[in-house]
Amino acid sequence: MSKDHRIPALTPCAGRCSTVFGDHVCRGCRRFNHEVIRWNNYTSSQQLAVWQRLDEQLDHILPNMLPHMQLNQVHAFLDSKRIRLLPEATLGRKLYHALKLCEKNIHLAEESGLGIQSDQVKPLWRVFEDKVLKLAQASYELAWIRAHSMGKKLIQMHEEQ
Repeated sequence: MSKDHRIPALTPCAGRCSTVFGDHVCRGCRRFNHEVIRWNNYTSSQQLAVWQRLDEQLDHILPNMLPHMQLNQVHAFLDSKRIRLLPEATLGRKLYHALKLCEKNIHLAEESGLGIQSDQVKPLWRVFEDKVLKLAQASYELAWIRAHSMGKKLIQMHEEQ
């Protein structure tokens, strides 16, 4: 019998999926509904492409919201809490995980390196969630428009043959 104790694959899942309720973009991880459904069947390059899009969204929002963060302290904080990240994790991804830990326990704010006080965590989290969800939804709509446009062109090309 194998004693292979594999570490579970990293996933963007935040444990509060809203795609089961019909959302096209998950309110937890911000993946598109089809990405949530097919995640375990994606190749590593497909998963990496999703990670990159999600990280770009975090990079666009979080560094600006946390101008007083201390990156070395954030790294130490994440290490002390044993947060697993992809080696390619961006600044936004690191800040996201630190803020997420603080959102669950506001008393961690001072040691997080985010440069915020415990009373700032919940309001900051709400603003962040609103901004990142709007950005993710816009990304979904743009992807849908592109796919729809390409579909029309393919149909037109086929009809012309």
